[in-house]
Amino acid sequence: MSFEIFVDGCANLPGKMLEGMKCLPCDYLVNDEPRTYLGDIDSFDGHSYYEGLKNGDKIQTSLLNTQLFLSHFTPTIKEGKDIIYISMSSGISGTYNAAVAAAIELMEEYPDRYIHIVDSLGCGFGNGLLALKAKELRDQGLSCKEAGRLVDEAVPHACQYFTVDDLNFLKRTGRVSGVTASIGSILSIKPILFGDSTGHIISCGKVRGRRKAISELISIYKDKKMDSNDKTVCISHGDCLEEAELLASMVGEISPDADITICQHEPFSGSHVGPGMLALFFWGKER
Repeated sequence: MSFEIFVDGCANLPGKMLEGMKCLPCDYLVNDEPRTYLGDIDSFDGHSYYEGLKNGDKIQTSLLNTQLFLSHFTPTIKEGKDIIYISMSSGISGTYNAAVAAAIELMEEYPDRYIHIVDSLGCGFGNGLLALKAKELRDQGLSCKEAGRLVDEAVPHACQYFTVDDLNFLKRTGRVSGVTASIGSILSIKPILFGDSTGHIISCGKVRGRRKAISELISIYKDKKMDSNDKTVCISHGDCLEEAELLASMVGEISPDADITICQHEPFSGSHVGPGMLALFFWGKER
């Protein structure tokens, strides 16, 4: 194994997909009670988490700090292995900068080793798709530097589009105004959002009604999907499995050979988008 691949809980990967990777633990608070998420989405009780959000639970998340990266990267470096880490977007978190600081420090101390930090410009399965790409490249025998370069080149093609059920969760994080959230709730306005080329979450459309929002996600997929050998499609949801399965069936009608994974959405960005969030991740021509 020429290098190790590191991710964290934001990658949204189930245990089987995490095989061959190292996952950093992430800490957060629920009503001031500390929780640790080890990264396997299969072990995450999404139903209880999103029910709690509906009932007013207060969630506090924080970036992964440089010391955490140093403590987890150092043993791998001492084993003589290089590292690729797939980070949450620098546009929405300071985690990327903390990872870069750790990489610089360790490469100065161990000049024969190489650490490549990938700015995913996304989160959730947007990270996970890139981590799976890195694993594929490693399996092909590529070096860490070459694989890192190719993963960076793949970032603009890791498409991530989603809708939310309750605009008030986005209001709390400043993504929409209080007035917009109130009007949107009354009129059942559902925004279509995506991670842009700078890693920020922005709106690319609004529709009235949940079914129309799902149809819009499918329309985007049909327009942007990339014809390639990699047919991986990932769907995450904020405890709305039936709608996730509906979205998957619609993807399957367009791409019968798609390899579709459905999971609950991870808790970190999940606290910002709230219950009812429905997201579609795929390899596309562009974001």
